[in-house]
Amino acid sequence: MRKSYISIAVASMVASLALVGCGSSSSSSDTTVDTPSSNSLVRESGIAKKVVLAEIPAPLTNEEKSSIIATDSVTYDNGEGSTSTIGFTKLISAKTINNGQTFGAVKDFNDATVTDNDGNLIICDGANGNIGGSGLDHTSILTNNGRIFAVSQFECANGSMYGYELSQDASTGALSVIPNSMQYISQKSGFGGWVHCAGMVTPWGTHLGSEEYEPDARAFTAASYDANLGYFNAGYGESDYFNQNLKYYWNGDHTKTSPYYYGFIPEVSVSATSTTPTYTYTKHFSMGRAAWELAYVMPDQKTAYLSDDGTNVGFYMYVANTAGNLSAGSLYAAKWNQTSGEEAGAADLTWIKLGTATDAEIKSILDAGIEFSDIFDAVDPADDNTCAQGYTRINTSWGLECLSVKAGKEKAAAFLETRRYSAMLGATTEFRKEEGITYNPDHNKLYVAMSEIRKGMLDGDSNDTGGNNDIRLAENKCGAVYGLDVYGATETPKDSTNTTINSSYVVKNMYGVVRGIAASYDAGSDYEAYTCAPDSIAHPDNITYLQGENLLVIGEDTDRHPNDFIWAYDVVSGKMTRILSTPYGSETTSPYWYKDINGFGYLTAVTQHPFGETSSSDPDYSLVESATNKESSFGVVGPFNFTAR
Repeated sequence: MRKSYISIAVASMVASLALVGCGSSSSSSDTTVDTPSSNSLVRESGIAKKVVLAEIPAPLTNEEKSSIIATDSVTYDNGEGSTSTIGFTKLISAKTINNGQTFGAVKDFNDATVTDNDGNLIICDGANGNIGGSGLDHTSILTNNGRIFAVSQFECANGSMYGYELSQDASTGALSVIPNSMQYISQKSGFGGWVHCAGMVTPWGTHLGSEEYEPDARAFTAASYDANLGYFNAGYGESDYFNQNLKYYWNGDHTKTSPYYYGFIPEVSVSATSTTPTYTYTKHFSMGRAAWELAYVMPDQKTAYLSDDGTNVGFYMYVANTAGNLSAGSLYAAKWNQTSGEEAGAADLTWIKLGTATDAEIKSILDAGIEFSDIFDAVDPADDNTCAQGYTRINTSWGLECLSVKAGKEKAAAFLETRRYSAMLGATTEFRKEEGITYNPDHNKLYVAMSEIRKGMLDGDSNDTGGNNDIRLAENKCGAVYGLDVYGATETPKDSTNTTINSSYVVKNMYGVVRGIAASYDAGSDYEAYTCAPDSIAHPDNITYLQGENLLVIGEDTDRHPNDFIWAYDVVSGKMTRILSTPYGSETTSPYWYKDINGFGYLTAVTQHPFGETSSSDPDYSLVESATNKESSFGVVGPFNFTAR
């Protein structure tokens, strides 16, 4: 069957309509595919699907592989209603100049732009920038006082944020960025921003962001400074993020900073009571500190779930004291109690309370100055990986450790060393690349994406040494999306101490819903570069749910598909529909559903670092050398006009 689609060529930036056949991994003769019994592991019953999106093929030509390709039509009412034309509109790219601001430019603790050794602005734009990090990530669309705004965050060690205003065509719903509307959003009140990743729009209409890959405070102590260089001797990962943050945000002054400043959840509100809007930034220290992919707030406006991105990480829940206010609450960590090791696995969840705090309490601890050694006593494990008496053995993203919390430092441990402390209390810290979260109100279900089922999630992996080995699954390098059922109205959720949790949105279990399919292809095949089947997910990342439509939208961050895809997965029928493809070497981030902005619906999409995550040995590396537009960008699929029903 031939499919029509909209192609936005990266080189020319001109939209064109084309007809291309769709390749199918299941019919290829040069492939080995690990085919599960069903790509859909758990399906829902209930409401009839109302939206059908036209499918796009996996890109085959060089032009397709270098383009943003999006579904071009939507049919309402299960195919019996009308069909409307939609497409992808690119709204803004990194390095765009608007209102004298350069989109993605990094600024220091005085909110002044900084430059590299050649005098060029430091830009956070992945492989196309001049600072470590991935570039533009989550963008929220906010409405206030009849106006439409966007808040964009950048995934670098100096985590920039920018706000700008959008105009909307009243008849077509088309969006565009208003000239001279951009502002840099100061983060001085929270020690600056850090590796901003995914996010959401809260039920009360603010942008809720994230700070991923928190620095290891055990490695970054006062003793690790090098006075001659003004840098830390140790760095975080390949990009040496903390050194870059010190150099560019704090201008090399190590006395001004601490690794404990980063790894929290930031919130941005916008006020539009005057011509020039005001953006207000708040960092929520009481929500804990880890490698946050995002925090997702439930409809009660109190309960939030937080995904921890990395190896040997945890899964967390925060329950605010007051609805619509995340400045004070209780933090919980999940324990996986496995009930099945088949396919993507299944478990019942137990919630372990870590503590209760306010933002102000934790901020006061930071202001007073604190180091890892102020919170914990630590000794090296013995040769047989045991710990001395009085020390708890754990295995988290920082490896095998023997720790003891110092007297009176439990609150600091809970909210500044959330992952380590939760492991000490018996929570599970074995998840691998825990990513996006979204809620399905139609079936009262949360979804969590796991990019890979590997490492600590396997049985007996080296990452289990010293840990609980709670998760014991078979490896799946393509990943899975999990469903989590929310307690019913007549049930009372309790924590591990049998104390009632003050929330009506507590999840009680976790099980595979859809998983990727491993595959291999012969040299010279159209799919030579694919190690996960083209018609299944690979490294699921950010996700969003279309309320009332039975559609779970799944974005990818993968090198197992050379072009990353966004999928629409029907949770009732199990049908997987590819609806967007990004250029070679890029990542899809920020898919987020807006059902009604002045009568129109939009699905956002960020194309992060196009042609960036590549290797000269890749079959399609020539595309990198010929590409002329490598900037990260933000746009929307739509507009959806639900009056067409």
